[in-house]
Amino acid sequence: MIAAARHLIRAVKILVRDRRVPKPLLGLIGFGLLPLPGPLDEAVLVVVGLVLSVFYREPLRDAWRQAARSSDRRTS
Repeated sequence: MIAAARHLIRAVKILVRDRRVPKPLLGLIGFGLLPLPGPLDEAVLVVVGLVLSVFYREPLRDAWRQAARSSDRRTS
């Protein structure tokens, strides 16, 4: 479980630096990570996740693979 969380955090860090993802979408990710009371921030993250998975599948896939490669290097 901890390894999966680390993998996800590394993938998000890589995705944030990817120039193929528009800055307004990255701003929404930042807004969704704020500790706001209520379901607004979670709803924003769900919408951003759907947009990423539909329209930015390739950058998302690349970030996930790069995170996997970096975790493989750290364990060996």
